[in-house]
Amino acid sequence: MTGVETAVVDAHRRGWALVIAATVRVSRDLDLAEECVQEAYAAALVSWARDGIPDNPAAWLTTAAKRRAMDAIRRERAFRSKLPLLVEPEERADEMIPMEDPEDVVPDERLRLIFMCCHPALAEEAQLALTLRLICGVPTGDIARAFLVSEPTMAARLTRAKKKISVARIPYRVPGAAELPDRLGAVLGVIHLLFTAGHTAPSGVSLMRTDLMDQALHLARMLRELMPDEREVWGLLALLLVTDARRATRIDARGRLLRLEEQDRSRWDRAAIAEAHDLIVDGLRGGRPGRYVLQAAIASLYAEARTFEQTDWPQIVTMYDELLAVWPSPVVALNRTVAVARVSGPARALAEVEDLERDGRLAGYQYLPAIKADLLRRLDRTDEAAAAYRQAMELTRNEAERQFLAERLSGT
Repeated sequence: MTGVETAVVDAHRRGWALVIAATVRVSRDLDLAEECVQEAYAAALVSWARDGIPDNPAAWLTTAAKRRAMDAIRRERAFRSKLPLLVEPEERADEMIPMEDPEDVVPDERLRLIFMCCHPALAEEAQLALTLRLICGVPTGDIARAFLVSEPTMAARLTRAKKKISVARIPYRVPGAAELPDRLGAVLGVIHLLFTAGHTAPSGVSLMRTDLMDQALHLARMLRELMPDEREVWGLLALLLVTDARRATRIDARGRLLRLEEQDRSRWDRAAIAEAHDLIVDGLRGGRPGRYVLQAAIASLYAEARTFEQTDWPQIVTMYDELLAVWPSPVVALNRTVAVARVSGPARALAEVEDLERDGRLAGYQYLPAIKADLLRRLDRTDEAAAAYRQAMELTRNEAERQFLAERLSGT
């Protein structure tokens, strides 16, 4: 890539959320805002090659996108003014750009955008998907894989969500302090999915997208400052910290994915693990814990074991049972089978995986055949294991994961 192309890609990764947040406030239309921002990035390729890369790319892109939105609004008003019965009074120019509300209670622009998009008038899945699309420009196909649906299905859901916002005239504003708790569950889900999309990129060459992981960690910390008494906020931050603590050891020097038992635990971020531990202890006090506190507790059990062999597998199974009681997700049930295999043997775990396979809700989820393949391999059912590895590879779009599966397949 040229220097300008690299700068535009970097500006997209770092500034997409800020640019679209400002443009939405002007346009009050998600489709229009997205279109204007995309046009601004396209214009940057030409303008920056001619005039040089600006000192503040995000500010340049924001100005360009907002100008396009304002032009579109003016054209629409001019068109309407010429139609009978649709004449509307002209608004003053200074009314076209909503000023920053000094009473906004959310200090971070990206977090504001998340709270704004997580409107309770939308189904929670629509809130999550729409916000992922807006906050970081995650491709629709990658969002679809996160929700275990086809890309056309997810595209239709995003379109319906935008249309509902338009038809229902849902206001584009940051909710007040009293409204934040009602939106917290969806906001937590967005940040978690954002981190997950960085921890293992749904597609592409690299295993991780560290920019998304860093953004999610920043948002989790900002959310804790904003809502310091919410235990599930503590749990989410702890989960991200303890998971991210292994970042440096998940791949080797050649970019090859390393299994948990292969990772150098001396290189794990012990300060992050300790911070997570304190948050988890606080989160487990004072009543039944929620899904994020329990997920963090499970991740902490993996991280705090001195060696892989010393992992407290029975306790992990117990914690998964508690997690399933508060969050009965088939993905949780699948992850639980990994620990079950260590406690009760691969045959017992395989039976549970096959039950989930028959259930059908994880159809198209690449980790189900991948886990099944490993269990079959441990049971010396090599032909069936090879078939399951091939199925997992067909469903996997991340090249680092595909290479890992190919190596496992070659060893069967």
